Amino acid sequence: MTTRREQTSQESRELILVAAAELFAEKGYRQTTFADVADRSGISRGSIPWHFGSKEGLLLAVLERSLHLIRLGLTEQPEDVEAGFDRLAEGARALVALPTTRLFVTLLVEALEPGSPIHGRYLEIHDTLREHCRRWLERLPLPPGLPAESLAVTIVGACIGIHQQWLLAPDRVAPDQALAALRTLVTRAVRPVGD
Repeated sequence: MTTRREQTSQESRELILVAAAELFAEKGYRQTTFADVADRSGISRGSIPWHFGSKEGLLLAVLERSLHLIRLGLTEQPEDVEAGFDRLAEGARALVALPTTRLFVTLLVEALEPGSPIHGRYLEIHDTLREHCRRWLERLPLPPGLPAESLAVTIVGACIGIHQQWLLAPDRVAPDQALAALRTLVTRAVRPVGD
């Protein structure tokens, strides 16, 4: 049974993680301070290193939480092809709309730096997205020469690209229309000719 102190500690940890994710997405990792996170979360500055050890530990915890939320959203596998297309499109739309998804764009450059502490977590997020997409695609009658793994890379890459373009120019890019176009392309690619 969880004590009140443990519950309070867990609630504080969650408030810190949410605030840090928002701030890392808005300001970037390097520009965000413990004081910023404390102000946003309403939790004392001294509690942050107590929970996470360091700023790097906080960043890794934020990425781990984001990965957990992504995995929760990807657990359901639809039974039929049409429902599968719809579910894939809904999942892509939901990921694009999540405020923390902006975090992945903000941290991309930092993940690419040699020796980056977040490189592995960033890879894990992309691996999770591709694996989910691949598993779904393998249930479809893919035409010869169109491997599920390659199509999964293409779909995830397109969704990430749509998201990045929308973040840069929200007045010029309509993510729902772009995702609908992607759905149409994928639908045509996986359906046998004559359907």
